[in-house]
Formats: sequence, C-alpha cells, structure tokens
Amino acid sequence: WARKSALWPLTFGLACCAIEMIASTTSRFDMARFGAEVFRPSPRQADLMIVSGTVTLKMSTVIQRVWSQMPDPKWCISMGACSSVGGPFNTYSVLQGVDRIVPVDVYIVGCPPRPEGLFFGLMKLQDKIDQMTLAKRPTEIRLKPEMVEDFKKGVMVAQTPEPR
Repeated sequence: WARKSALWPLTFGLACCAIEMIASTTSRFDMARFGAEVFRPSPRQADLMIVSGTVTLKMSTVIQRVWSQMPDPKWCISMGACSSVGGPFNTYSVLQGVDRIVPVDVYIVGCPPRPEGLFFGLMKLQDKIDQMTLAKRPTEIRLKPEMVEDFKKGVMVAQTPEPR
C-alpha cells in the first residue's frame, strides 16, 4: 500500500509533453491526490521516471545512466507519442521508443497527452504495483530452484540439541 501511494517521480522532460507534465502538478489538476506531488531532483531519491518528449540517440545514454542510478524497485512511464514510438520524427537521430533502452511499465498516448492522461497512467501503475508481491519483484534476476540447493549445500547450519 505504501509503495503505490507514495511514488517519487523523477522528471525527464525533453519536449512538448514536459509542459503537460509540469502542468499536472499545479493546483488545477492536483497531482498530490495520487501521492506523486513532489518531483525529485536526484535519481537516487526517485522510484519513478517519467520520460516525456523526443528521445534522441545522444540523450539515450543519459537516460540509461539516470535509470541505473535509481534504487530498486523502480518504474518508468513513457508519456506521449515521441517517447513511446518516436512520434513524427522517423530519423536516424531519434530513438523510436524509450523502451529500447529502459523497461517501460506504462505508456501514455497522445501528442501531447493531457494531465488527465498522466493521472490515468499513474493509476494504472499503482494497480500494477499493488499486484506485486515480494516474490514478484521487478528485478531481472530470478532465483532458480537449483540455485537454492547449491546455496544450501554451501551453508553450514549450527545444530543445537533439542531441550529435554
């Protein structure tokens, strides 16, 4: 409950969609009711990256670096057509979707999407977080049964006699 109700977003606004993302934090739209009101200035303080706008190839390395600096568990929202599929820019310098460099949890459609679209995406992400358990953490490393057996063989457990 706490994790989904207190998302700490990191803004990565690159173009027009960033204006709508910033507008969503104003009093008119009240993003605070979703628990994601304060955008964090550092990736080490954030657990949600909102990528909005055109992602160029030069910017892709920066996005990867920022993503790697965020602590686990972390989530990503792709906001708008440009960050999701490249938008109208089908050129050599524009990445055709941020999902080619970081895993995206929620896509928000539109050019640019309205703040209500961002709120709907946040609610979908909160539903996704609510379905997660400790066994289904969003890591890429999965513990296999043979790994557990190898671990048990390598660990010596102190045997204490049973009380009489």
